[in-house]
Amino acid sequence: MDSSFLWVLTRSSTKLKYPNSQRMMQLPIRMPPEAAVGESSFAGRVADGWSKSKVLGSLLKRSSKLKQHEITSFVELLLAPASKVLNNWFESDVLKATLATDAVIGAMASVHTPGSGYVLLHHVMGETNGSRGVWSYVEGGMGAVSTAIARAASEAGATLATNVEAKQFLVDNESSVGKTISGVVLADGTVIRAKQILSNATPAVTFLKLMPENVLSEDFQNSVKSIDYKSGTTKINIAVDRLPMFRACGRTDNTVGPEHYGTIHIGADCMDEIDIAYREALLGRASSRPLIEMTIPSVLDQTIAPPGKHVINLFIQYTPYDLKTGDWQDQATRDAFAKTCFDLIDEYAPGFTSSIIGYDMLTPPDLERILGLTGGNIFHGAMGLDALFLLRPLKGWSGYRTPVKGLYMCGAGAHPGGGVMGAPGRNAASVVLKDLMRA
Repeated sequence: MDSSFLWVLTRSSTKLKYPNSQRMMQLPIRMPPEAAVGESSFAGRVADGWSKSKVLGSLLKRSSKLKQHEITSFVELLLAPASKVLNNWFESDVLKATLATDAVIGAMASVHTPGSGYVLLHHVMGETNGSRGVWSYVEGGMGAVSTAIARAASEAGATLATNVEAKQFLVDNESSVGKTISGVVLADGTVIRAKQILSNATPAVTFLKLMPENVLSEDFQNSVKSIDYKSGTTKINIAVDRLPMFRACGRTDNTVGPEHYGTIHIGADCMDEIDIAYREALLGRASSRPLIEMTIPSVLDQTIAPPGKHVINLFIQYTPYDLKTGDWQDQATRDAFAKTCFDLIDEYAPGFTSSIIGYDMLTPPDLERILGLTGGNIFHGAMGLDALFLLRPLKGWSGYRTPVKGLYMCGAGAHPGGGVMGAPGRNAASVVLKDLMRA
């Protein structure tokens, strides 16, 4: 391991794409052509059929414009392991390992897992301000996105309630149109009546925790239980009193350099080292040499740290939800893994550990307990090809509606999945508005 080498990936400088594959990238903002459940009127069935035909027709039209080698390349990208895709495109082991991180981040999978090529595509197909493949920092931190949405909602007349916990949905089983949502009970006993409810909780929380008993069929519940929520992701947020000075850059003056702006990848010089880290986790052990993605948002956003201090975010794999030895709630276990991560960074940036003022670590159980992410999975369920488009969250229920009339899914568990893009919510809102116009 050559710790003098540092790879910093700026999202705008390295783009992985297949010829004309961007024609297929409108899929995330399209609603899956799912058949409307419970539609009884002739006009409703015709409208539903026309809507599905438009989506399928558009996909067919776009596909027809692709040349045969473009179609096969695109299919290969979807089905192949990321390692195969990257081996076809690049020669440098370090570059391939760096790009391969995007194929496994948030997933309990290896770069050699079939279908991981799509996860790689999912992470690089977005855009910011018209630039494809670029990720951005949000001024004020990621919470500023929620704040902006909340402000827009309030200005539009919405009433917001924060720091409240939902306990259970209220469902009318005697409705003439079948089981219908009628409200929600909060943990403090408050009852909120509503004819439409959108849930951005995971499918498991929505259907197995919040739903009263005997509302959903046993088959439906079993399907929800079969969703893959395995996660190998831990997040560590760190406050430091100086910037990491990377050995490879040859500077020690604690000033911001170009190496601090992008995503910094640490822990793997080749794809097989990522696979080794993954296999350790399969055996119930946190990776002995974890895969780390480091970002330092405070170099661009001075609102999140005092002058001279910085905030560093570490996205780390692999950490299994259940450890074979030890427990994530045991402080000694947590401290030992944090030290493993910090020691690894010290190899590349000597003195990093001594710069730490404090840190907060979120393991998979923490992510589940604090944020409601079942299994600690940041995508609300695996992003394999068996859980996308018409199969997300479940076969037959990809259209944001649920078996309970008036209840909709709008989170990452719905199409098109995880990522800070708002597409599931946008699509779900369109379905709700359509249903309201029909009512």
